[in-house]
This record gives sequence, C-alpha cells and structure tokens, in this order.
Amino acid sequence: MHAPSRRRTRRHPARTTPSGSPPAQRALARTTLAGAALALGLASALHPAPAAAEDDGATSGGTDGPVGTALQAVSAVNAILQGVFNSDIVGQTSKILGADNVAYWIQNNLDTSLIPTDVLSDLGLGSVIPDLGLGGADSGGTVDDFGTRREYLAVWAGDNNVLDRTGSELLDLPDVVGKDLIGGKDLIGPDFLAVVDATKGSPSYGEVVNTATVGPLVENEPHHMQYLWHKGHHIFAGGLFTDVTYVIDTSGLPALKLKAVNLPTDTLCGSVPDAYWVTKDGGAYGTYMGGPDVPDPCTYSDGSVRLGNGFAGSPGELVRLDENGRTVYEAPATPPEAETEQRCDNIPQILTATCANPHGVQAREDLDTLITSDYNEPRNIILNPVQAPSSYLRRPTVRTWDISDRDAPRLKSVSFLPDGPRVGKVAHHEEPRAVMETTVTNQPGHRGAFATTMQGGAIYYTPDITADQPEWREVFDLTTSNKQVDGERNPYGGGSNGGWVQTSLDDKYLYHAVAGRAASGGDAGSPPYILKLDIQDLLASGESPQCSIDTIEETVRGGDEADCPAIVDTIEAPGGPHWGALDNLELGEDGYYRETSTTNRFAYANYFVARTGLDGDHRVCLVDEAEDGSMVLDEEFRDEYTDEPCIDFDRALWPHGRWGPAKPHSMLFVTADADIK
Repeated sequence: MHAPSRRRTRRHPARTTPSGSPPAQRALARTTLAGAALALGLASALHPAPAAAEDDGATSGGTDGPVGTALQAVSAVNAILQGVFNSDIVGQTSKILGADNVAYWIQNNLDTSLIPTDVLSDLGLGSVIPDLGLGGADSGGTVDDFGTRREYLAVWAGDNNVLDRTGSELLDLPDVVGKDLIGGKDLIGPDFLAVVDATKGSPSYGEVVNTATVGPLVENEPHHMQYLWHKGHHIFAGGLFTDVTYVIDTSGLPALKLKAVNLPTDTLCGSVPDAYWVTKDGGAYGTYMGGPDVPDPCTYSDGSVRLGNGFAGSPGELVRLDENGRTVYEAPATPPEAETEQRCDNIPQILTATCANPHGVQAREDLDTLITSDYNEPRNIILNPVQAPSSYLRRPTVRTWDISDRDAPRLKSVSFLPDGPRVGKVAHHEEPRAVMETTVTNQPGHRGAFATTMQGGAIYYTPDITADQPEWREVFDLTTSNKQVDGERNPYGGGSNGGWVQTSLDDKYLYHAVAGRAASGGDAGSPPYILKLDIQDLLASGESPQCSIDTIEETVRGGDEADCPAIVDTIEAPGGPHWGALDNLELGEDGYYRETSTTNRFAYANYFVARTGLDGDHRVCLVDEAEDGSMVLDEEFRDEYTDEPCIDFDRALWPHGRWGPAKPHSMLFVTADADIK
C-alpha cells in the first residue's frame, strides 16, 4: 500500500454543514428544513398519491400497479434541500407512465462543478454554465480538459432510514417521524443511482457527479442490476421490497433516463426481483425470488399452474423482459412434483414442497443454457433473520434452463448440491445451504459453471451445464481462505456469508466476496475479504474433473487433487463486502472505450440487506490487479469528504440534498454510448 500522492482538487467549499454556514444561511436552512418537514408529510410517502396521466413529459406504459409518494411532494422537498446545500446542482427529470397510469421518474442531480462544459451542453444545460470556466474539447460529450473520455461507476443505492431494522428491532420504531429527522439517517428519502467518476487520472476521480433519484416509490431496497454492462444496453435495476424493475437508459451519461418500469401487476406469479442477465438483443432474464403476489394457484405463460404461498414466499420464477422492460414470459422455477431430495421448508406450508427461490442468474447464449441458484424463502428470513423459523428455508438447489427459444425459457434440471465433510454448527451451515450465486464460464471451449453457498461456505463446480442433469462437486471450502486471511481465529467456513462470485472473462480466475461471520458468544467470527482463485487447471480437466473436497483436512488446506482451485491472492475488506463488478472496459489508443476480456480492476460494495441483520459499513471500493494476479486497494479512489480510500455512502450530503446515509448494493462500470466502440 502507498500513501495517496494526488492532491484533491476540490473540497466542496459550498457544501458546508449548517453549523459551519454564515448566519444568514443557517437561518435559511432552519426555515427551509421546517418547510421541508411540512411538505414531506410522511403519510404521503407511505400512501397512494397517483400523478395525473397527463403529467408533462411522461410517456405511457400500460395498466394497474403500485403508487407511492406524490411527484409534487418529493420534487418540492428535493428542491428545498438542493437549494440550501448544493448551489452547483442542476436537476433534470425524465418521466414515464407506468402500467398503472401513474407517473414514475428519474431526477438527475448533476454537479455542474464536476462535469465538463461540453457534457452539460449536450445535456441541454449549457445556459447555466457560462461562468464556470470548465474547458474541454468536443468529443461526443464526455471529454474534459484533461483529455480523456469518462468512464463511470453506476451504484444502485437505497436511502438509509428508520425502517432499516432487523426483525427484533422493528418493535422500537418511533411513533412519529417529525421534522427533527429531516436530513438525518432516519429520514425516509429517495433511492438513487450514484454516478461516480471512475476515470483513472481524472481531476474528479472518485467523486459523485450525479445522483439520479427514482420516484415516486420509496423503500425499494435497491438490490441487483445485471452483472456486466455492454454497449447499447439499458440498466435493469431491481427493487427488492417494492417488486419493481427499473429500466434505465445510460446513453447520455453522466445523466440517466428512465426508460420503463415493470410493476408487480406485470409479474403476477413472482415477487422480490433479485438479479438480471441481459442478452445480446437487449432483453433480460430476471430472477423473482418470491412467490406469486397472492397465495393462490398461479397460471404461467406456458399455461401450467403452480400453488404458491404468496408475496415473498414460494415458488419464485424466471421472467423474460424485453429491452423496454415489458414482461414477455413468466416461467415457473419449480416442477409440478414436490422437491424432496433434501428438506425444503415453506412457511406457510405448500402441498408440493419446493426450494425454488431463484437468486443468482447467468447465461451462455452460445449454449442455449441459463443457470439460476436458489437462496432462501425471502420473507421469513427478513422477518426474523437471526433466528429464522427454519434452517431449511435456506436452499441447496441450482437450476438449469433451456433458452433455445429466448422468449420462452423452460426449466430443464434441478440439482441438489451434495453435502460436504464439515458438520455445521447449525443446519444451515451445512455446505450446500443458501446457494446465493452462480457464475458461468465464458470461453467457447468451456461449458462449466460455479455456485457458492452463503451460509454453507463452499464453492461448487459442474463441468457441463448443458447436461440433462449436471453433476456438481465441492471444489473449495472457505475454511481454507479464512485460515489464510486470519490464522488466529477458528477458520470454520460455515456462516462466512459469501456473496458475489464471478469468473474472469478469460476464464483464468474466480472472484468471491466474503462478508465474514459476526462474532457471537464464544465464536470469534470470521474475516471479511475478497478471494481470487486460479481455476485454469480445473477447467482444463474438461468433463472429468478430479477435484473433490471430501475430507475435513481438505476443507482446511485445500483440495488434494492437482486440478483443485488454488488461492492466487486475498485482500482484506473490512466493512463486509457482499457484491462486486468487474471493469470490462478499456481505453484504446484512439481515445475510445472498448470491451475487454482481460480485466485489471473491479469494484465491491459493503452492504447486503439491513433488515436481515447483515448490513455493512456502506463503502464502495476499487481494487487494482497486477500482472501476477495480486490485488491491491486503489488508494487514489478516495472519498471526496473524508479523503480516505473508498467512497463512504454514510455521508450527510448528496447532490440531491441532505438526505443522509445510503446503502450501496450493486454497481456497474459504464460509459456514454458516444464514447465506446
């Protein structure tokens, strides 16, 4: 690690806190904050307030769905808070009509002091910047005067507020949310996409140049987007609690535009959208982890019927969306018969037991195959996360799908992952439990995939996802890496809370984010870190891998077989990493970005879901990779307020106002359409 050498070029003198403001500004702040509290009227944030169909700028989308805060109320509060605290901020809103005839929007809050003149002009904001003195040549809208087109990190983040409590803490909610909570961490505010300058060498590297707030819904619990962004693709971003998918146009970065919303009434047989895989045609597959919106039999697009126990229950489904976010097809994730190979609890009980709660999703279009992993029945984990009603709500299953007809995915196989040699301290610490994520291999000669278990602490592999019934085996136990990161603690891998897993695009490495197990009683817990494994020998074994973690000794020292994954490096990640994203963009000699299969950095975020009891310190970090595969924290990617490495989302002030801390869950490396070939 080296000390940062770059002097921060901007310390935001206009962004002082009220206590540090001149008397006139403090008086104005007091007056306007009181007005903001009155305008907010939290009841309007939690009760329907449909906007008129003829709301200017909105375009139509369809029929019934949910509503939330009134456009006028949120706009008024945002305007007040921006006006007091952000003199350089310019707002720009795009609106559409949802299928319920209600206006939905994204409001850009562009920090003009961080955006080159040409970019602002391209966004139609040239009239507000005649005296800012920001130079720059014209090159498609994203070149400033240091001469390089911009790459951004888009971070999907939720407002942190009074409702972010675990099940047991929900009994301690305040009776009234009053003006004393305005601007504090307990205020219920807008969720947003933070657009961060991720251009190496940029004067504003690591700074938030735009926060694009979504409305009118609050408490979306922003969760996943797709795993990688490709040129011309929209962002698909899910609201875990609101059951909404936002489709977002990135072509005019750093500004974003709302393209569409997919509402609960658009996916009646599934709820709790989790993750997305965008196909080459711009459409997407989405995993809806929860059951049908109501606890009744539900009829899917193929005419089949499954019985479900209701919203955020079971079974979940796979949804095919077109590029404009419209539901094309709802596919049941569970077969007609009960799944009984291992115990699958459902609460309330379903006559045909199922483990179908799909979370992770990736696809190989060249193989006409998609794979999903089942995590848990979501609502019961959230209601009582520390002592969930049953360990067997955590799922041990992986599913493959036939996508030869892209618009009609068909469940092909259900695999129960095999148990390993460890004995879990609790049942859901057994190796196959809580299959959080899956990742495919990428190169034409490979057909394998990996799956990781969040509570089980294991990594599984199958050499062929196209098989009628893929064969899975454990190839790595987190006990091994726990011991390498911190040899002083018991390395026990159960409950290590592994999250993001991703193969490198050249199939050489496997990345895995491990949030760690919290200390409890006599258990000292386990460390948080990012793991990087060499998987080349395993993939070279073709359809006959030998690696198998089947003894206690192998869980500690790694697999005995020569083709077992080997640790390349680990990097400690205090704060609890859950999600990550590879940077698949590189800058060419001609000054334009291109996609690459040789990545040399990635981002990660320290946040899961607060209401589960697994939160994090809300930082987003970048990690650089050397030619030898080693990883090092990018210390030049620094918070603009604390001047510490990583961006701290627990800040008081954002471009959209003084809304306080936020929860960053997922991120993508992106650039404007004009800047990539």
